[in-house]
Amino acid sequence: MTLAAFLAVALLHLMAAISPGPAVLMSARTGVTEGMRTGAFLAMGIGVGGVIWASAALFGLAIVFQAAPALLWALKIAGGLYLIHMAWSMWRDADQPLDMAETGRPPRSALSAFRLGLYTQLANPKPAVLFSAIFVGTVPQGTPAWVIAALLTVVFLNETIWNTIVARIFSFQRSKAAYISLKSIIDRSFGGLLALLGLKIAAT
Repeated sequence: MTLAAFLAVALLHLMAAISPGPAVLMSARTGVTEGMRTGAFLAMGIGVGGVIWASAALFGLAIVFQAAPALLWALKIAGGLYLIHMAWSMWRDADQPLDMAETGRPPRSALSAFRLGLYTQLANPKPAVLFSAIFVGTVPQGTPAWVIAALLTVVFLNETIWNTIVARIFSFQRSKAAYISLKSIIDRSFGGLLALLGLKIAAT
C-alpha cells in the first residue's frame, strides 16, 4: 500500500466522520447537556465503533452481506429501531427541565458515555459498506499487519477527535445557556433528526 493511498483513505474517512450523522448528533447533544468530559468518553466509544466496522470491512464483511443480504437488512432494521428509540426518549423528555446543578461529576458515568457512543456507532451498519468501498481499491491483499493497524488507528483518531471537538463546541457556557432557554425545541429537533436518520438507515 503506497503512502498516497494511505493518506487518501485517511482523508476520505475524515470527510465521512465529519459529515452529519447519528454520531455527530449525539456528540453535540452530549456536549451541551453533560459537558466536555462526558462528550470525550462518548467520542471514544464512537471511535471504537468505527474501528469495529473498519475491521469488519477489512476482513470481508461486505462479501458476507453480498452472500446473505438478509443479514445486512436485519442489521439496518435493528440499528434504525435503536436510533428511533433514542429519538423517542429525547422527544418524550423534551419538556422536562434540565438540572444544571453543579455536582462536580458528570450526569453520566464514563463507562455509560462510552457505551452510548459505541452503540450509536454500531447502530449504523453503513460504515462497513463505506469502508469496504474505500478499502477495495486501496488496501491490496498482503498488506502488512502494521499498515492495517495504522489504518485502524487513523479511523479511531478521526472519529474520536472530531466528535470530541463537536462536544467541546457545544459544551461552552453560551451553548448551554441557549440550550436551557430552548430545550424543548432543541430536544425535539434532535429527536426528529435522529428518528429520520434511523428511518433512512433502515430503509436504504
